[in-house]
Amino acid sequence: MRLPVFRLFFMPFSRFSGALAALASSAASPFRAHSMTPDRLTAEAVAEQLQLDGHVEGGFFRRTYESDYRLLTPGGDERLSMTSIFYLLAAQSPIGHFHLNRSDIVHYFHMGDPITYYLLHPDGELKTVVMGNDLRAGHVLQLTVPGGVWKASQIPADGEHGFGLISEAVSPGFEYADMTLGYRSQMLAQFPQHQALLGRLSHEDPKSPAKTRK
Repeated sequence: MRLPVFRLFFMPFSRFSGALAALASSAASPFRAHSMTPDRLTAEAVAEQLQLDGHVEGGFFRRTYESDYRLLTPGGDERLSMTSIFYLLAAQSPIGHFHLNRSDIVHYFHMGDPITYYLLHPDGELKTVVMGNDLRAGHVLQLTVPGGVWKASQIPADGEHGFGLISEAVSPGFEYADMTLGYRSQMLAQFPQHQALLGRLSHEDPKSPAKTRK
């Protein structure tokens, strides 16, 4: 079903929930003050050339594509048929913390250090996939993560490049309302068998607002 086109622009993170807004404000890109290094492609140079900003889940991103028509999801929600982004992990933010999306996401590796993905299925099954360009070592250039699967990603601390760059194509198109952040206490309650992993790669629980004394 084709619906009238409404161009979608990013809304400020402050429009989302308090927890998301707090995380997003702390995710502002640290790359703006860095100059490009002429003799080597650095994370700073990549972020500057691609105009990346901080992402609420960790890492850095910029939306690069929005489809020109919308569709209805099985739940009756109106969404763009597809969106796409650049996504960068770097030493300044090396972890994409656990989160869950309703849409399917296809990942495409571009350059830099290998990125390890941890995929946690609803039944507790954990799958680990490494995206990178060393096919002989078992790296993959393309990875599809179905909607409803928890996902986290990380680059090595001792990587040669200090960053890993991918693209993501999301269908139906990404909306923040369709993403759930994986807070530690909630994820540990659901997946206690993965305590060590969740301790490293889940989001810290949001702090409760301070109570005002009367």
